[in-house]
Amino acid sequence: MSLPIVRTVAELRGVATGWRRLGASIAVVPTMGALHEGHLSLVRAALQKAERVIVTLFVNPKQFNSAADLAAYPRTENEDAAKLVRTGAHLLYVPDAEEMYPAGFASAVSVSTLSEGLCGAFRPGHFNGVATVVAKLFLQTGADFAFFGEKDFQQLQLVRRMVLDLDISITVVACPTVRETDGLALSSRNIRLSPAERAIAPKLASVLLDTAEQLARGSPVLPMLDEARATILAAGYREVEYLELRGETDLQPLARLDRPARLLVAAWLGDTRLIDNVATSPVGKWPDSRRSLQPEAAKQKRR
Repeated sequence: MSLPIVRTVAELRGVATGWRRLGASIAVVPTMGALHEGHLSLVRAALQKAERVIVTLFVNPKQFNSAADLAAYPRTENEDAAKLVRTGAHLLYVPDAEEMYPAGFASAVSVSTLSEGLCGAFRPGHFNGVATVVAKLFLQTGADFAFFGEKDFQQLQLVRRMVLDLDISITVVACPTVRETDGLALSSRNIRLSPAERAIAPKLASVLLDTAEQLARGSPVLPMLDEARATILAAGYREVEYLELRGETDLQPLARLDRPARLLVAAWLGDTRLIDNVATSPVGKWPDSRRSLQPEAAKQKRR
């Protein structure tokens, strides 16, 4: 059994229109390919919510700050399609750059405030590229639901804000970060890690979880963040771009943990940039504050 693949907006809309005539609901899972269990978990969640699921595969040049990084990004369409067949997706949309950004393309979507700081401070223009392509994918598919992982938490909140601000008729569904059994968040970039680096990589999640638990129990924020940075560097990471405590909804920096929050990090291990985040909130103030701090919750095995 093969997975239907379309490469133009016209083909995509033709299929989606046919589904609409049958009264089917539609979900979209935007990806840049090189699919791993994290992506596939989104597809499975989408299949539980909608009657038809579209997976998009587009390595978006507008969200890369480096031509070399864009060129090095893995492209594995055949392998991705085979994984999606086994998972149960209904359609794969694989436009090229000319289809997404035809000659004369001159528009962009920008979401201020949420795109500032964190990854936005180190990747100028990145989130404009993300917002633009995601808005186009929502309009092209006409989907009822869109599924995103919490690993890219700043991106998730930015997309939610864009949908709200622009009155896009779609429901954004967030799914938990999927991790290796040792805690490392799944990412297409993990394949770049050497064996020695791969052994070090899980320390990032371990430090986040430990720090989040200490913050939840009342430890002061700034000293804990300083200690966490030092621990990450001591483990073998060469640089910590940021390690910050931000409000869960608005991503505003927090000097004290007085509401649900996210502890977010970006760090370089060799030549590979890894990002991660965990939820935290004062213990006893919100009923589920302990749940997200348990290491077991961060150790989902590959299915």
